[in-house]
Amino acid sequence: MRADELVACRGRLEEFAGKVFAPLVRADQRVKGGLYLRGLLLDGRRKSMQPMAGRLGVDNQQLQQFMTSPTWPVNTVRAGVARRAVAVVRPQVWVVDDTGFPKDGTSSPGVARQHSATLGKVGNCQIGVRVQAASDTASCPLSWRLFLPSSWDKGRSCQPSGPLPHPRRRASLAEVAARAGHARCN
Repeated sequence: MRADELVACRGRLEEFAGKVFAPLVRADQRVKGGLYLRGLLLDGRRKSMQPMAGRLGVDNQQLQQFMTSPTWPVNTVRAGVARRAVAVVRPQVWVVDDTGFPKDGTSSPGVARQHSATLGKVGNCQIGVRVQAASDTASCPLSWRLFLPSSWDKGRSCQPSGPLPHPRRRASLAEVAARAGHARCN
């Protein structure tokens, strides 16, 4: 979406953002949520924080902190968005699917040599799993998680306070998961 197109629908977008981010108690968080949505809608190949912030003319730290260090109810917002999407899509089927993200190194969470349908072979990648609502005219991802292969999960307890066998590799992942209320159990 070009900037002029975004301006033309800004009222509707602000109304939507107001409803989606209503569970956020702090006004500054609701503003950052609206910024993030505008950043996702604007034209641009990369939708990571730095390029989006550049297109919006804001400091990328505010978007980065909003998404990676949430002090707001992530699951409540996500569930609200899913309810709205289901009402629009009116699903005829629910799709559970995975997507592979090729990676060169091994530092990103969940990276391992594993089969990826996206790659069409075994390769070094991350795997994301999603649930999607679909009809013959529309589809929308409703929830998603990063799959952790056994090399990342060996000996992992199902308790959120359980041991993390790879402390260096898991430190940032465990912190993000704990903030978001996720635990991975076998």
